[in-house]
Order: sequence, then C-alpha cells, then structure tokens
Amino acid sequence: MQLFSHDTKAGALSRCPLFQSLSRGDLVQLAKVTEDLEVEEGKTLAREGEIGQEFFVIVDGEVSVTKDGQEIRTLGHGDFFGEIALLKDVRRTATVTAKTPLRFFVLTRQGFRSLFAHQPGIEDQVRKAAEERAGATDDPTA
Repeated sequence: MQLFSHDTKAGALSRCPLFQSLSRGDLVQLAKVTEDLEVEEGKTLAREGEIGQEFFVIVDGEVSVTKDGQEIRTLGHGDFFGEIALLKDVRRTATVTAKTPLRFFVLTRQGFRSLFAHQPGIEDQVRKAAEERAGATDDPTA
C-alpha cells in the first residue's frame, strides 16, 4: 500500500545526513525501496537493546523516545531515526513507541542493500557520509 509519493519520500530522505550528498534521482531510487506503514498509538517501532534493521521516517503523528524507561524526547513530522542500523549491526539505544496514530515509511537494511547492487555509487556516497559521522553521534535513536 503506497501512502506517500516517491517525491515526498525523496524530500524527507534528503534531510537525513547519510543521504544529503545523493542526487534527487538517487533519492527517488532510494524512496522506491521503502515501505509505507500506519500504526495505532502504543505500537513499539524499535526496542532498546535489540539489533536494528530499519530506518524510519515519520510523515504524520508523534513517537516517544525512551531510554531506561524514561522519555527523553518526542519526534514528529519529518523526523527520522535508525539510520545507522542500515549500515551496521548495532543495538538500539532507545525504545521508540507511537504516541499517536502514526503514518511513516521504513527503509529496511535488505532493501537498502538491494539498491546497492544496482546503484553502487549510492553505496559509496552513503558510506562516506557514515564515516564522516562515525563517532560524532550519541543519538539514542540511531
């Protein structure tokens, strides 16, 4: 089920530091391998301590980000989390739960890697951006 246009998703992806160096065409290709989802309030999207496999971009609604059971922030329209999980096997450092009904799209590690097989230039640019950010982030939602 497609809830959002590829153009809308490409625009949202362009705000993520890992993807800022990609061309508009590359962002549209990336958008094509995402999945659009809707969930009800209370649904957990990422659980602290589990290995991450997805990157999330919120289109409508809000999520609560908690660490050790304490809310540390609220994310909403245009916010994203989990991008490091696309590149590395890392444990989630926070739990993310829908505070309201939520509309979002997800890029899975599998979808991300399948794109690399057809667009190796995208992989090079994303890995370079990741290396530049390595160690520079303490983002509890990555």
